[in-house]
Amino acid sequence: MDTFIQKFAAKVTGKIESFDRVIFKGHLMRLAYADGMEKFVAQQGLRIADFGRFAQTQSERLVLHAKSVAAKHRRPYQYLPRKIRKDDEARRIAERDGIRQGLVCVFSELECCPSFKIAFGQDRPRIQFARRKCLCLYYYFLHPELGLIHVRLQTWLPFVVQVAVNGHDWLAAQMKGARISFEQVDNAFVKIGNFAKAQRLADDFCRLDWPTKLAKLAAFVNPLFNSVLKGQQYYWTVDQAEFATDILFQSRQTLAPLYRELIKHALLCFSAQDVLGFLGKKLTGNFKADVLKDFKTRVEGMRIKHRVGRNWIKMYDKFGLLLRIETVINDPYVFLIRRHGVRKGKRVIGWFPMTKGVTGLPRFAQVARSANHHYLAALSVADDPAPAQELLRLCTRRVQHDQRSYRGFNPAASEDIALFKAILQGQHHLHGFRNTHVRAALYPNASAHPIDTRRLAGRVRRQLKRLHVRGLIARIPHSRRWRVTDNGHAFLGMAIKHHDEIYLTTLRANAA
Repeated sequence: MDTFIQKFAAKVTGKIESFDRVIFKGHLMRLAYADGMEKFVAQQGLRIADFGRFAQTQSERLVLHAKSVAAKHRRPYQYLPRKIRKDDEARRIAERDGIRQGLVCVFSELECCPSFKIAFGQDRPRIQFARRKCLCLYYYFLHPELGLIHVRLQTWLPFVVQVAVNGHDWLAAQMKGARISFEQVDNAFVKIGNFAKAQRLADDFCRLDWPTKLAKLAAFVNPLFNSVLKGQQYYWTVDQAEFATDILFQSRQTLAPLYRELIKHALLCFSAQDVLGFLGKKLTGNFKADVLKDFKTRVEGMRIKHRVGRNWIKMYDKFGLLLRIETVINDPYVFLIRRHGVRKGKRVIGWFPMTKGVTGLPRFAQVARSANHHYLAALSVADDPAPAQELLRLCTRRVQHDQRSYRGFNPAASEDIALFKAILQGQHHLHGFRNTHVRAALYPNASAHPIDTRRLAGRVRRQLKRLHVRGLIARIPHSRRWRVTDNGHAFLGMAIKHHDEIYLTTLRANAA
């Protein structure tokens, strides 16, 4: 990202990175599985055949509680017979009634939820998992610290609760307390008086005591903790996390032409492998998820989204004043992070899948920030190709290093282009690459004989040395891995672009 900021420093006024929308979910772990639900029913002194009646009674208690809370605070309780934008409607009600803090309204809506049902068993009825429609309650609050939030409670067992917050609203409250001047439009800041101080505040979001805050909200909407759920507590997870990197520009006239070039570059140059690399995946024969690229023109402007399975990264210009790169994580298990884990029966520190526990929220920020930065770094060659073209000319010449001569690269040679593409594969963005990775890409049908393997490894080692002496790749300390440098991204990307878009196009035109 630093490369992008430095390149367009004359046009940029600042940057801010923070969580945007975050959805937490609370699960009663004792009731999350059919066996646990059967034990819970037995503890209530009931038969399994009584499960439906018992669940219906508790559901009615939750609905009655919601209506009484709304009446107590003199706020509306409204059943929604069809889908609406509930957040927008809650904001409208708050503005209409002049609500500045506290409960705004309560909505109820029928939705499909994970639940349980009674099924026939071999000896007796059993409780088994099922998806069913049930009434869900949406409590909307103007929280003094979190801004507009909603708490969604499923009124049928196992009473899953969801809390949706917005990191930008939280940051706005923090900046007010710190007396930092800013201008907020919707969920974005178009002006900030002190970017460095604001960023330090934004970084504190993931370190808040979320289990305590969320437990208080859950206790407010679920009165059953005083009776049938006494002694139980929710286990909190991050169901969805959006992390945004916002780069503010001087004016709409400054951002508009650049943004068009960035959109064009992302559409034409980012392959499926690149997108997988941004989002921490490799394209292998076992990879099953779809890799999709989605471009839309909206009222607000153009937006491009790259989706990999249930995660995606998108770019759009917010109000024409800022460039937003946003990573959305719904499935954290595809990301490998270094953490404590169990391997072969021993507790070790190694690369393990990221988990959804709320205490791992800093990891969400780390992974999403890395994805945004890699995306911006890949965009940094757009708009101004002159530096990369100069680097292209320099790297085609022979160089001397340690009394040895290394020939230059030929951007028209298919062998060199194949090497460049192997180096720039998207899966290398996060953890770098090794000789064996490049060898597998260049010689996929090579013999597995040890002599042939050593011969090809030596050939690739000499090719990597040619890149290394020119500063296009660098060794990752304490490892056998390499990473592509900023100059490497500029040169290799420009060489591939020249080869694929200029040389081949010219040859086809001449042949015709």
